[in-house]
Amino acid sequence: MDSHERALADAFDGQAARFERAPVQTDPAALSRLVAFAALEPESWVLDAGCGPGIVAEAFLRAGYRVHGVDLSGEMLRRARARCAAFADRASFEQGSVFDVASDPPFDAAVSRFVVHHAPDPVAFIGAKARCLGQRGVVVVSDHVTDPDPEANRWHQEIERGRDRTHVRNLTSGELVDAFARAGLRDIQLSEDPFELDFDEWFDRGTPASPKSEVRAALLSGNARGFTPRSRPDGGVTIGCIRVMVRGTR
Repeated sequence: MDSHERALADAFDGQAARFERAPVQTDPAALSRLVAFAALEPESWVLDAGCGPGIVAEAFLRAGYRVHGVDLSGEMLRRARARCAAFADRASFEQGSVFDVASDPPFDAAVSRFVVHHAPDPVAFIGAKARCLGQRGVVVVSDHVTDPDPEANRWHQEIERGRDRTHVRNLTSGELVDAFARAGLRDIQLSEDPFELDFDEWFDRGTPASPKSEVRAALLSGNARGFTPRSRPDGGVTIGCIRVMVRGTR
């Protein structure tokens, strides 16, 4: 592992328990939409790149697919194996990077959710997934996105990095589509989906670089498309977000 991958592995080892319970991760309706958007052929063999505790893998397994998950975090993989144990040999997992995955025979599809914003080079990450596929293989990415306005974008990224030191950058919806095209994928489709975060839950499962009070104050000082804070009567803060799903074929 390089230094960034090691930092991710350490961070998500620590985040695993809270991450596995997070409402935005476990929302069954959102998981169903992701599986439907992928529109895979029956019995496809799916690579889940950055599989975490196996939540996405489980959704695809329940839909009848075979899944191989890869993740940098050993603790996430321990939870993924336990979560998906009932699916026996239809589910497998390995620790490592998508850049090192053996794909012989090739996968039919490669998916990832909430991973691209941790990638130093999103085009390379998407391209690595595509290289694991056979002809007409499908790449699917779901991630939360940001504002194309430079100042709003900068404000959003500073808050994200304050909450999680492994954060690299949210892309805009357009940048994510462009990344698919630059990775050589075709027939690109995009769907946007609004969702909400509770600030306290979101912050508390992160790996912060800044104190919570500072991040909260910065959050309440502005807004961006895909990252809009709203104070609640109970004193909490809700963040209105946008995640996108992007699909392309090799």
